[in-house]
Amino acid sequence: MKISDNKVVHFHYTLKNEAGEELESSAGHEPLTYLHGANNTLVGLEKALTDKAAGDKFSITLQPEEAYGERDEAAIQRVPAKHLQGLPSKNAKWKAGMVAIVQTEQGQRQVTVLKAGKFMITVDVNPPLAGKVITFDIDVVDVREATEEEISHGHVHAAGSSCGHDH
Repeated sequence: MKISDNKVVHFHYTLKNEAGEELESSAGHEPLTYLHGANNTLVGLEKALTDKAAGDKFSITLQPEEAYGERDEAAIQRVPAKHLQGLPSKNAKWKAGMVAIVQTEQGQRQVTVLKAGKFMITVDVNPPLAGKVITFDIDVVDVREATEEEISHGHVHAAGSSCGHDH
C-alpha cells in the first residue's frame, strides 16, 4: 500500500544535522506514527513519504522552509521563571542553554533559556532546529488505512483504544 492522504504511516528515522552528525533516532524504540495528509509532520518529510510503501528506505535533506522554518531573531521573550517547566530536580536552577516547556494558548511549547534571572528568564521560542538544514534517513515499517475516527480527529489513535483524550 502506497502512502497517501488518510493513511497511517509507521517509520523509523535517524535525524542528522548538516555536518552529518546524528541528532536523534527512533532505533531501539517504537517507530514514529502519524496520519498522512493531516499536517502532523514536517512539510518536506510528508512530501518525501508520499507514494512510498512499507519496506522503502531512503534519505531526504530538508531546507529550513520545509523543516522547522527560518530562525526569527525577534522570537526572544522574557517570561516569569514560574511559567517554565522541566527542571531536572526541585533544587536545580535555570541556566543558559537549558530547554524548558511553557504553556501557551496553542499548547505546550519548547523554549531554550538564553539568560536566567531570579524572577525573569529570557528565552528563545524558535524551535531548536529552526534555520537548519537537516537530513532524515527513513525506513518505512508499515502503512495502513486510517479509521474514520482517526480521520475525523486528524491524528492516529493507539491500537485498541477508544479515544479517551481531550481535544
